[in-house]
Amino acid sequence: MSAATVSRGARRFLLAGLGFLVAWQATALAGAPRGVGVVLGLHGFVLHTVAGKAYSLVPSYFDRELAFPRAPAVTLPATALGVVGMASVEYARLSEPVELVATTLWALGFLGILATLGWTVRTNLTGAETGTGEHNADRRTVDRVANAFVVVALGYLLAGTYVTAAVELGLPTPVVYGPATSHLLAVGGATLLLFAVGFRLLPRFLAARPPRPLVAVVLPAAAVGPWLLATGLPAGTRLQWGAVVESVAVLGFALALAVTVRRSDKRRVGFAGFLSGVGLGAVGVGLGLAFAYVAATSGLVRAHLRVNLLGLLGLSILGATYQFYPPAVSSRRWVGDRTALVAMALVAAGLLAEVVGAATGPAVAVTAGRVATLGGVLLHAGVVVSLFAERYW
Repeated sequence: MSAATVSRGARRFLLAGLGFLVAWQATALAGAPRGVGVVLGLHGFVLHTVAGKAYSLVPSYFDRELAFPRAPAVTLPATALGVVGMASVEYARLSEPVELVATTLWALGFLGILATLGWTVRTNLTGAETGTGEHNADRRTVDRVANAFVVVALGYLLAGTYVTAAVELGLPTPVVYGPATSHLLAVGGATLLLFAVGFRLLPRFLAARPPRPLVAVVLPAAAVGPWLLATGLPAGTRLQWGAVVESVAVLGFALALAVTVRRSDKRRVGFAGFLSGVGLGAVGVGLGLAFAYVAATSGLVRAHLRVNLLGLLGLSILGATYQFYPPAVSSRRWVGDRTALVAMALVAAGLLAEVVGAATGPAVAVTAGRVATLGGVLLHAGVVVSLFAERYW
């Protein structure tokens, strides 16, 4: 019963993230302020999806069971309502008390998520116990290393959650520049977690092994880079070093994934999401290097945000979703691998159009790109909701 309770709660987090994803693209097309996109895209879509999968995967990866099976049901209302309130504040410029309540609500909910995961793995913080079966004994070294960096990623999420609340409550914080907080959460938390879990999950999906030297390079770089970025913003040598280190992590993960796919004889629709995600991640770190060493324009800053959140993280999430919930099993004629590929292609093409428009000037390219991404996420939402309706409702 506890496993079913956790699974049901985790799916609700995924659906909440899906709703925030659609809302994010719709408000972006409508020209909402950048802060709305940060809240809906990061706190809403990415972190709700990350939390849902963390509830499902982290305990088993540490050879444990979730300490409090009802934690997903308890924490989701707080995080979801908090995001709605925070986005409303950014959009309508509501009063400070509303912002304080919404931010505190989200932070309390997310602290509940992290506390549950932390208590679950408290007796295995090094990740030495991996739950890896004997038939995969040769994977244990990579699994142990990956587990250790999962703990680091959870630490970044804790730091980002604290800073988010501390700014509103007037508490002391280690960083004061606004975007530093989003880098702690998105780069230190979500991206590092993607890489750490990815090195365990993707090789099993592909029935192949990643190059171990790249694992040894990517994970430490992905752990150090976010700290350098967060403490180095808005400019300076530390920011430049952070951009370089994070670029090594992203490009190294992209190379490791490409090699692992090359070694595999399996071809599934979800892999297209992972590959296009890391490809757009390369574009994102390229923009980040340009900001660190040259200059930033408001258009490119927004493109950098969207390419990393919706490209690297978002398309990877879409790919993982199609791997866990294969569209091909649907009995509905319009739901299938082709539909999933079209959805991901629209998102990827739309993001590339936005980057081109932001870099070269034509506003029509940015608008066309956002139309495409909205179409892609609506199609993706239709596929996922249809699959959930068939299998769970």
